[in-house]
Amino acid sequence: MSSTEKQNRYEMTNEYWRNIFLQMDCDELAERFKLRSDEDALYIRFCCRDYRIDKNSGHISNVTAPERRLSFNVLMSIYNLFYYSKAGATVCGRFVPFREVKRASPFAPAFEKSLELGLTKPFSGKAELLRKAGEKLEGEPVSYGDVGFVVRAFDFMPVMVVFWDEDDEFPAQANMLFDADITDYIHEETVCCIAGEVMERLIEEAGLTIE
Repeated sequence: MSSTEKQNRYEMTNEYWRNIFLQMDCDELAERFKLRSDEDALYIRFCCRDYRIDKNSGHISNVTAPERRLSFNVLMSIYNLFYYSKAGATVCGRFVPFREVKRASPFAPAFEKSLELGLTKPFSGKAELLRKAGEKLEGEPVSYGDVGFVVRAFDFMPVMVVFWDEDDEFPAQANMLFDADITDYIHEETVCCIAGEVMERLIEEAGLTIE
């Protein structure tokens, strides 16, 4: 897909979901997700960054950098959360790999490719950088892998990152695990967007780039 085609897809998809948001009840969304709300906007925290959703236009912006163009992952994660979340959704506290997320297995090859590019490869030989990046995203350490922590995608949505660094015998390996009931909150395909944003934020906080 060319850069122009990607841009067109970005704009069309954003417009589609923006219009769906405009049909939603903002008061109900604020109550359901315990969001800060004022006369003009809803506010939600995603991957340790605050976003503003304008009630009149449906546009999403970064609170501290409103001029910044938002990624596809950010837009889809927020809009899809509002649309797909079931009444009374909650997490169960049991983490599973992506392939075991309900109905997600068809998307597993794409997820595993993004995991290699967004976590395994960038942090190979740089486990301490990953640890520090996780701390910057308010990650809670867990005793798995060489580096392991749980970050909050949304306040109510934990994501576990586990990383084994390279050694003399084995290359680096990484995994990302999700609450078994995450699809009560979000469409299974959108879990890839959430994972993508977590990885991008870790890379950003570590001062790295994807080659």
